[in-house]
Amino acid sequence: MSTLALDAPTLEKLVSAAVAAPSIHNSQPWRFRLRTDTSTLEVRADRSRAVPAADPQGQALHISVGAAVLNLRVAARHLGWAPDVRLLPDPAEPDLFAAVRLDTPASAPAPGAEKLYEAIWRRHSIRTPFTAVPVPPAVLDELTDAARAEDAALYLPDRTETARLLHLTAEAERRNTTDEAQRTESRSWIRTGDALPYGIPARALGPQDLAGHLPMRDFSAIRAAEHRAPALFEREPRIAVLTTDHDTPEDWLRAGLALEHVLLAATVHGVRASLLHQAMEWPYLRWEARDPHQRPGHVQMLIRLGYGPEGARTPRLAPGEVLDDG
Repeated sequence: MSTLALDAPTLEKLVSAAVAAPSIHNSQPWRFRLRTDTSTLEVRADRSRAVPAADPQGQALHISVGAAVLNLRVAARHLGWAPDVRLLPDPAEPDLFAAVRLDTPASAPAPGAEKLYEAIWRRHSIRTPFTAVPVPPAVLDELTDAARAEDAALYLPDRTETARLLHLTAEAERRNTTDEAQRTESRSWIRTGDALPYGIPARALGPQDLAGHLPMRDFSAIRAAEHRAPALFEREPRIAVLTTDHDTPEDWLRAGLALEHVLLAATVHGVRASLLHQAMEWPYLRWEARDPHQRPGHVQMLIRLGYGPEGARTPRLAPGEVLDDG
């Protein structure tokens, strides 16, 4: 593009891409504001859609907003900019999570940017069983590179370590379904109709593993009448572990960028993904998720990867509902 303008249609494209990002319980805890004097699109946390029982420290909130920032950056590159992204740019405004300056055209298209942009509209979480077909090593290497590009790390545990991580996730899931605050909060994000453009539609909920091997999140929270029929999940799930060197709010944001970069790269290759965040919601279990045989790091997310059918999509807020006047 020889001429770039931050007009209303362009702004709508940018924000539409950003809000397509994943977020905990599809809470979509973000707001955007364009500063026309500096051509900067600000990304702020919307704490009215936080999930304090599951995320008291705001780790998942930051990851969610970080994923939206990654989509925004990808969309800006698609439109012809060389976006300058600054995380937590103003200590006086702790809810200003990112500022994306859009005043410089790109000298050349970024490699792979178009495929990532197209993947934004196709990426969604899968809560159903995957097939037994393994993800090729070359694809896994590309996902590892995607995380590294965002100053995070993605490692692939062996069978023994995978079993240990699933055991921790199962313990976290047991706590989530028996803790009253967690149980009530998770149920509050289930949507039985289409009245609200956030939360998890009932049609998008998945079954539990018939074999009890893979602990999927139970949003219905022990109300047996609302459970979907159990199904057999893959016997050897491919779990990837997303980590950062440190564990500050900026690291959480970078984990969000890395998570979405990994998910978009997976989508490009037709790889499905679901997120296993349960153990991250209990400090002791999150600490236990660290692998002592890996380099020091803080676990931010477990990602289940594989192949399977198209899943049900979750709704999104319209750009006008998250865009504030400058």
